[in-house]
Formats: sequence, structure tokens, C-alpha cells
Amino acid sequence: MSAKAELPVLRGAHVVLRPIVSDDLETLRQWRNQPRFRQYFREYRDITPAMQQNWYKEVVLPATRAHMFAITARKSAALLGACGLCYLDRRNNSADFSIYIGADDLYIDEVLAPDAGRLLLDYGFNMLKLNRVWAEIYAIDMPKQGLLPALGFAAEGRHREAHRLENGRYTDCLFYGLLRAEWA
Repeated sequence: MSAKAELPVLRGAHVVLRPIVSDDLETLRQWRNQPRFRQYFREYRDITPAMQQNWYKEVVLPATRAHMFAITARKSAALLGACGLCYLDRRNNSADFSIYIGADDLYIDEVLAPDAGRLLLDYGFNMLKLNRVWAEIYAIDMPKQGLLPALGFAAEGRHREAHRLENGRYTDCLFYGLLRAEWA
């Protein structure tokens, strides 16, 4: 994908996925910086306003390496979280699945996250024509260990003690994958 992608608005039963706009950045940054959430993310440091602006300009706006969406409430349009297909690999038609619900300190719930996840996967497989969507999570991330299989992902592997936590202990990295043929 060399040209800037125009991301669509995707409507589910409970949520709407829309492109992230600059007005979303501070709220998303505050959610990402919550220690309870941050333990599950690759970025282990507090995200500064400058880092957030750089991510927006370098990753979100070009929409070439990632297609990132704001998750909003279908009825009120309130910002709920973010999701996206990251590390887009057009040669192999694959991408990394990312999602969280920051509103009400939910992280991953049983209604909003699955609805947003299904919309994102449908977009990836049917609009982007991806062959494979994968996810790497940490073994401490029990909420996503429930969500990913519920969305159809299969556990594919484990890297033992591959991620160091803030307390100095190590946790395993778990890998999940979902193929277009399995989604269809």
C-alpha cells in the first residue's frame, strides 16, 4: 500500500469504528498510560504527548503500515477505545490484530470488544483481502486469551519468558492466528 488509505466507517451492533482524529489523541494516550493497561502493551514507557503526536503523524495518518480505528459507541458516538491492523505486510497479506477498550476501565469486555473485533476482522479479510491476521499477547493478558479464541483465532505458539515485566519478572509471549479460510 503505497498511497494513503482512506479508512471507512464500520458499523456493528454496539460500536462504530471510525478513523482516529486528533481530538482522540489525548484520551487514547491517557488510557494507554494506565499501568493496568500498559502491562499488556509492547510500549512499556509512559507515552508523552510528543510520542502520541508522532505516532499519529507517522502511523495513523498515512495508514500504510497500520489501519487504526477509534472504537465509538453506536448510540452516543462516545470514544470507547482503539483497534487496528498493524504491521501490514502486503507481500504476505497479513497483519497484527490490536484492540482495547479504555472507557470505564474495561480493557476487554464481553460486548464491545468482540463487536469491534468482528468488524476489524471482517474489514481485514474482506476489504483488505488479508490472508492471515495474527496477534502476539503476553501470558498475563487473560482478557485477550478469552477474546481471541472467541473471535476464531487459534493458539499457534509460545515464546517462553520473552517479555520482562516492570517488576523484573518474565512472562511468556503467546501467538495466535486466524486465516481468511477460517473466517469465511
